[in-house]
Amino acid sequence: MTYVIVSTAGTLGGVDLLSDAIAAMRTGRPHSARTRRTGPWAVRHPPFAGAGFHVVLQGTCRLRRGDGDPIALGAGDAVLLPHGAGHELAGDPGATPSVDPLAELPDDRERSEDGASVLLCGAYLLDRTRLHPLMAELPEVIHLPARVGRHPSLRAAIDLLGAELERRRPGADTALSALLDALLVYMVRGWLDERPERPGHAAGWAAALRDPAVAAALGGMHGDPARRWTVADLGEQAGLSRAAFSRRFTALVGRTPLGYLTWWRMTVAAGLLRESDAPLGAVAVRVGYTSEFAFANAFKREYGVAPGRYRRQGHAG
Repeated sequence: MTYVIVSTAGTLGGVDLLSDAIAAMRTGRPHSARTRRTGPWAVRHPPFAGAGFHVVLQGTCRLRRGDGDPIALGAGDAVLLPHGAGHELAGDPGATPSVDPLAELPDDRERSEDGASVLLCGAYLLDRTRLHPLMAELPEVIHLPARVGRHPSLRAAIDLLGAELERRRPGADTALSALLDALLVYMVRGWLDERPERPGHAAGWAAALRDPAVAAALGGMHGDPARRWTVADLGEQAGLSRAAFSRRFTALVGRTPLGYLTWWRMTVAAGLLRESDAPLGAVAVRVGYTSEFAFANAFKREYGVAPGRYRRQGHAG
């Protein structure tokens, strides 16, 4: 994975905070498979260190997780399991499930037949040692039913993925990787769009992203982590007084403004250490430290190891 701080116009606070949250914890390449199930069938997917997803391309089935009520899935429905929870998919409630790790499913591209259930299943590898609070806030299961006029970008990504997996053509590896990245963004975005605002419960990252003042401050920190931000500077960015901004930010994000800034700087630094050969001094400057010694101390407080050792370990969670 190439670690990039994404800064684009037209997103919250001038910075794409959702892309940053996903990039902060993504490792490796996503895996996907097109699977065809016939007859009475059920499959159990054990828990794993990542996020899993299923899209029903044809037929129906039910998703079961623990003792919770089963979720009925129909053609076009998408499900994201952001925390890698173990679960079962069943076309027949009485079928004995086979066990298949979600990240190792073989791709079955045989032609569909009447009565078959065809699913697009896959997994994203995530570093859970540095789970971004936006991603940590996601529920165990996100179910996005197929509805006319809802989530057109998600529907388009599903159609393109299904077509790529139906018939592999030149450039398929690049296309699939890009489409899988887009699918993850669209599923999380779908949850954010549909999450209701509840009076008296306006806290957490979904609320923070909807708050123009807090989003503007977050955009400033994400877009320029090396700047010597003060709470007063961030309050000015948000259009609030220092005290009012600090209270509002802490209530929504769950950290003080400077506490979050340090957390984000160390997250950016860890990504650079994993994914680039930049000297430690250059990494320090990128995240706002003029002294490599001060940077090393701050990094060790956050991760428990010095940045050089972290890099040598090839740390990925």
